Amino acid sequence: MNYLSVENLSKSYGDKVLFEKITFGISRGDRVALVAKNGTGKTTLLNILKGTEIADEGRISWRKELTIEFLSQEPVFDEEISVIDTLLNAKNKFTDVIKRYNLAVAGDESVDMDTVIMEMTDLNAWDYENKVEEILFRLQVKNLKQPIKTLSGGQRKRVALARVILNKPDLLVLDEPTNHLDIEMIEWLENYLDDNDFTLLIVTHDRYFLNNVCNHVIEIEDSKLYTYKGNFEYYLEKKAERMLASASELEKAKNLYRRELEWVRKMPRARGTKSKSRVDAFSTVEDKVKQKKEDDGVELSVKMSRLGSKILELHKISKAYGERKLINKFDYVFKKGEKIGISGANGSGKTTLLNIIQGFEEADSGKIQTGETVVWGYYSQKGMVLKNDKRIIETVSDIAEYIPLADGTTLSAGKLLARFNFPPHVQYQYVSSLSGGEKRRLFLLTILMKNPNFLILDEPTNDLDIATLQTLEDFLNEFGGCVLIVSHDRYFMDKLIDHLFVFEGDGEIRDFPGTYTQYRIWKDAQKQVMGSNKQVADKKEETKPEKKEEPVAASKPASTTKKSYKVIKETENLEKEIAELENKKLALEAALVSGETDHVILQKTGADLAQTIKDIDTKSFRWLELQG
Repeated sequence: MNYLSVENLSKSYGDKVLFEKITFGISRGDRVALVAKNGTGKTTLLNILKGTEIADEGRISWRKELTIEFLSQEPVFDEEISVIDTLLNAKNKFTDVIKRYNLAVAGDESVDMDTVIMEMTDLNAWDYENKVEEILFRLQVKNLKQPIKTLSGGQRKRVALARVILNKPDLLVLDEPTNHLDIEMIEWLENYLDDNDFTLLIVTHDRYFLNNVCNHVIEIEDSKLYTYKGNFEYYLEKKAERMLASASELEKAKNLYRRELEWVRKMPRARGTKSKSRVDAFSTVEDKVKQKKEDDGVELSVKMSRLGSKILELHKISKAYGERKLINKFDYVFKKGEKIGISGANGSGKTTLLNIIQGFEEADSGKIQTGETVVWGYYSQKGMVLKNDKRIIETVSDIAEYIPLADGTTLSAGKLLARFNFPPHVQYQYVSSLSGGEKRRLFLLTILMKNPNFLILDEPTNDLDIATLQTLEDFLNEFGGCVLIVSHDRYFMDKLIDHLFVFEGDGEIRDFPGTYTQYRIWKDAQKQVMGSNKQVADKKEETKPEKKEEPVAASKPASTTKKSYKVIKETENLEKEIAELENKKLALEAALVSGETDHVILQKTGADLAQTIKDIDTKSFRWLELQG
């Protein structure tokens, strides 16, 4: 069933062509990811679909009576009403039938009670309010009576997300749905979208989310649209093949160009029809070869200031707000070159730790020692200060006209901007003309220009396109200083970090020696171990013989019942097998935190660990039975 058809759609702003004659469709059950570099038209395309912008040409066809919900970057609400009323008063099929049911209960004869009860049952609308509260709980919106106007930007986005998924439309369009969600919320959202069978169009930079949720990828590149029928892994594979084929085609064109150039230069005097057609063909080949392919990759090779042996030491750092402990006696000595991720629920204290480290906040107790050579580079969306009335080139040249590079050479501000995919014709535009992702890329450049040797990145992946993220990852992997990263982007964390500071609540911070995926596998295994230990303990309790009170004079004789050879042998074998399985479990747990980054291997190791724990449980229960 076709929901949406887009045919020959084009949009330009002046000389800047965003997309030209693009065509695609969405059918029921499709989960489509829209991928493009910042500033190339993702949000504009969504706005055209929404009807808030007009295309230059083309046609958009929606299926009749299709219900559509858009999650935008800046959601609009009635600011005066409460969070819970915002959702309970939303216009959707659930609230509509609930209102009619209430009218019927109140005695409105225009509403047939039997019909509305059947509709309530078909939609499973009886517990709608409970579903609203559950989803808000999952998204950590806790005070349901507070007015919308009192919410932070992140809370508003989460309420908007709750609103659109609760409405259960035929087609759900999500613009960066994972922004302002912590990792556990993102994983919950993945499962919720999967369990509720949504048809989706999503703009997201979260590559794990894209891979786990989407089954189609459409990409806007060079004003054209490319379609890939598969998840993110499939997209990467097929795009690499396309680029390779394009490179091969370009090489063939160059060879043909050389031969044709040689022929044209001979300038034969007599030209027949065949000769003229050959000249025309030469012009086509010449145009193709001379098309200069811009390198859209972002080169990050700025120089790092020297970092001494003493970097940063934290001794018994504690911080609380009233009764709420965020950090409790945390110790750590930073070493040169290490890259540490920070994970935890929203509000658990991650940003507070970053602020204490840099001296923006004071710890309640403890000691911080910072090396004299440390030069901070702090990337935070809250700290992003760019003047909209300045030109892009002025933003950079105000910091320095020439920038030292890692190889000892220098680069002008204009050339450095070009390396960050701000070509010369863009550099004299005003900052106000940039998209959100382009502004973040420019801000990142201003941070790196100051030659830091200790980078602190607070949610650096928000609104950056995948190409920029990939290049930033390459740069950080080569960066010789220290890096602290707070991010909800699991893919980004897994590719970079050596170990993880996990905020576990009540001020406790676990230093986990591995990536985020390894931590989650380890955490799930620990839950299984705790569950199996409880089952073993319960089984032992069940198999205990009841104590009977005996008369003091009549002592109970020792049991003369002997176990058979078969039982004794089985018991011995079980003890040996359980010991081997325990050793295997320890080895698998060690493998999970060994630093392995191949996700296929990690998943297999996690599955082997789960099966090993299950085998231990089964054999332990059998051993207990034999002891009875």
